[in-house]
Order: sequence, then C-alpha cells, then structure tokens
Amino acid sequence: MEKVATAKSHKALFLSTTAFTICFAVWMLNGVLVTFLVSNQVYDWGPVEIGWLLGIPVLTGSIFRLPAGMLTDKFGGKPVYSSLLFIVAIPMYMLSYADGFWEFAILGFGFGLAGVSFAIGIAYTSVWYPKKNQGTALGIFGAGNAGAALTLVFAPTLLNIFTDDGANIEGWRQLPVYYAAVLVIMGVVFFIFAENKKPRAHGKSFIQMLRPLKDMRVWRFGLYYFLVFGCFVAFSQWLVPYFVNVYYMPLVTAGILAALFSFPSGVIRAAGGWASDRWGGRAVMYWVLGLSIAISFMLIIPKMDIYSPGKGIMNKIPGTVTAVTENRVVVNDKEYHLKENDRSFEELEDDIVVFPTKSTWQEPVVEVGQEVKRRELLAKGVTRIYFQANVWIFAGFVLILGSVWGVGKAAVYRLIPDYYPDEVGVVGGMVGVLGGLGGFFSPIIFGYLLEYTGLWTSAWMFIWVLSVVCLFWMHNTIMRMERKEHPEDEFKI
Repeated sequence: MEKVATAKSHKALFLSTTAFTICFAVWMLNGVLVTFLVSNQVYDWGPVEIGWLLGIPVLTGSIFRLPAGMLTDKFGGKPVYSSLLFIVAIPMYMLSYADGFWEFAILGFGFGLAGVSFAIGIAYTSVWYPKKNQGTALGIFGAGNAGAALTLVFAPTLLNIFTDDGANIEGWRQLPVYYAAVLVIMGVVFFIFAENKKPRAHGKSFIQMLRPLKDMRVWRFGLYYFLVFGCFVAFSQWLVPYFVNVYYMPLVTAGILAALFSFPSGVIRAAGGWASDRWGGRAVMYWVLGLSIAISFMLIIPKMDIYSPGKGIMNKIPGTVTAVTENRVVVNDKEYHLKENDRSFEELEDDIVVFPTKSTWQEPVVEVGQEVKRRELLAKGVTRIYFQANVWIFAGFVLILGSVWGVGKAAVYRLIPDYYPDEVGVVGGMVGVLGGLGGFFSPIIFGYLLEYTGLWTSAWMFIWVLSVVCLFWMHNTIMRMERKEHPEDEFKI
C-alpha cells in the first residue's frame, strides 16, 4: 500500500517548521546583538573578535548536524527536537549574565546548537511524507530560514525598547531572556503535541548508519549545499558592509536590504520543493546552477571609472607645428582635427545607467614650433569607461540570486530521499554540515579575496567559480550515469 500524507503528517510539518523558524532566529542572534553592543560602546571588540562571535554559533550549528541527524534516525524526531529546544534555552538564558568576550564566545557555542535543528527537522519531516511529496514538505520546512529575517527586523526594535533607546543600556540583557522563554515554550509544545516516528533503518548501529558517507554522491550534494545555503548565510551578513562600503549607504538601510535578501530566499524554498516534486530535483538544480553562474558573472563587474589610451592622431608629413588648440593641430599647412570630450559623467550619478558608458577624445602632445617627423604622435587618444553598477539593479540581481539559492536548497534536499530513503537523517546531516561550514568559511574567504584584490566584487568571482564547479561535476556525473545505464546510446549522434 502506497504511503500517503495524512493530517498527522501536516501536524508534524507545522510543528517542525515552527520550531525550526525559532531556532534559526536564535542561531542568527549574535549578528544583531553583538553589533548593537559594539555600536553603543558597551564592549570594545575589534573586527577579529566580532568575526569570531558571529562565526562561532554558525560553526557549532554546522559541525553537530551529523550526530543530530543520526540521533533523529535512531530515536525519532520528538525526543531529539524537544531536548534540543530545552538545551539551547540554557546558554541563551545565561547570555543575559555575560560580561566579556570569552563568556559571549562560550555561550555562543552553546546556543549555536540551535543550528542543528535543520538536520533534526529534515529527518523528522521526511518520515511523515511519501516520496512524491517529499520536495514540497521539505521545502515548506526549509522556509523556516526566514527566522533569520525575523531576528534582523525585530531584534533591533526590541533592543531599543528594552534599553529606552539607549538611555538604559543594560536593558539589552532582557532580550536573551525572552528568546530563552520562547525556546522553552516551543519545547513544551513540541513535547506535548508531536508524535514520534522513526525510519525503517532505525535499528542499525551508528557505524552502519555512517556507511552512506563513503559515497562520493553525498559529498557532491554537500558541495551544492555549500553554495546554495552556506553562501546564502555568508551573504546575509556580508551584504551589510558591502552596501556600506561600495554604495556609501547608511547602516540601517544596508541592514534592511540585507534582510530583504534573506526573507524571500527562505520563503521561496517551499516553491522550490514543489518544483522539485513536479520536475525532479536534478532538473531544478540545472536551472539553479545555470542561473547562479549567469547572475554572479554579471555581478563580477565592479563599480568603476577607467581611463585608458585610445586612438590618437599621427603626423602624415614631416614639418613644423604651427598651431595647437583643444580641437586642432596644424603642421605646416596641414590641419588635423581633434575629437573633443563632450560628455560629463558626473551628471549620470543620479540616473540609472544599466550598461557601461564610454567616451573618447584626443589631447595634443606637441607644442607650436616643434619639429615633427612622419608617423610621430600629434595627439594622444583617451578612452574613459564608466560603469555605475547601479545600487538598485545590483540589489535586484542579489534578490533574484538569493531566491534562486532558496529554490536550490529545497532541490538538494529533494535529491536525498531519492537515493537514501532510510538514511535521510545521516545524509541530510552531513550535507547540512558542509552547507553550514560554507556559512562559516565563506566570509573568511571573501575577506582574504578583498584584501588581495582590493575589489568587493571578488566575492562574486568566488561564487561564479564555485557555481561552475558544481554544474560541471553534476553534469559530468549525470552523463556517466546515462552511459552506464544505456551503453548502446553512447555512439549515437
């Protein structure tokens, strides 16, 4: 008898998605809280310390996804998810008493465990739905990524309320208490209303459960997720300094645009799950990787104003220069007309300029009375290329790319039940580990690339290369599989 989705399935999906949304909001808390404390000079933390405090929860939530997924496959989602919510609430509450870098770092390591909720929720949700509905269900669950946007939008407002707009700065300590209370309430709700269900493979030993990790396919899926999830998490934070440094935007505006990048990507993940059920995860990933290559390539071109040598004017007959003006040079009786610069780029700053704009002109390099030979340069050519990289066009492309990655996140996890129906927790956990590590390491890579090249768009160069590698590896693997399954078609034209 074919497995079908029931009311119990939908209840499990609702509970796991709600819990995941709360956990994701907790996971991203330091991005707002640490920035607030440093901006208000509560702590004198430098860029390196801030980077570690932002990265530690992401790292914790990544490296423990595999054991969390294994525990879910072994014991079921109800006890593991409930325990996680209660456990994370402890360091979150203790954060209200923290007073220094190391206390924040240790407690960040603790509440960073909220990030493993993804591996637990994926394994728990998948056992409630038939294969044909897995993409849609897991896509809806993955929309809990929007919890990051909730923290970006609401946490600053709550901090302003708790601190009386900075008059009572110690009021920030109420925020972790409220977050901890929400975690406890969700833990109680999940424990009371959720029903436990295990996959067929729950009787395996932990060593047997790890066997799928020997498959190169698992690591390939992990690389896809490094791109569509890890780089998504990285840019959720990286876009704030990007907008500030490249487009000179106020911090508040940059934060809003970064939140706009995060929110649609989380929500559209549900649509990605439906599309993966409809056309298959493989077909959807072709589109995702193809669009990632195209859009990141367009974003590589930096905002620039370049002067370059252009087409000059050379003398045709030997003689003496008798006249030099801005628009002509006269040698003996022969007159050479120069092209003037008739364009002002400054007036374009307030306009929306989509494509690079070019202007060419010529400037004399000789003086009156100078003897010149044949083929000697009389006027040098100058070419000016101006590319505005308009902020709204840039933001639009980034928004589209974030949404494309949102679809890709669902497509990757739609592929897992197809190949590992009884090891979703283990394989999904490992894929989640690699994706989470992308969120930790990508900002570090972006920083080194910026330091080396001096270009903020070097981050998009990295995305382009990574997207090309993913597409090439996927397509090459699929072609090998097709040749193996249908060797008779190998030499057909």
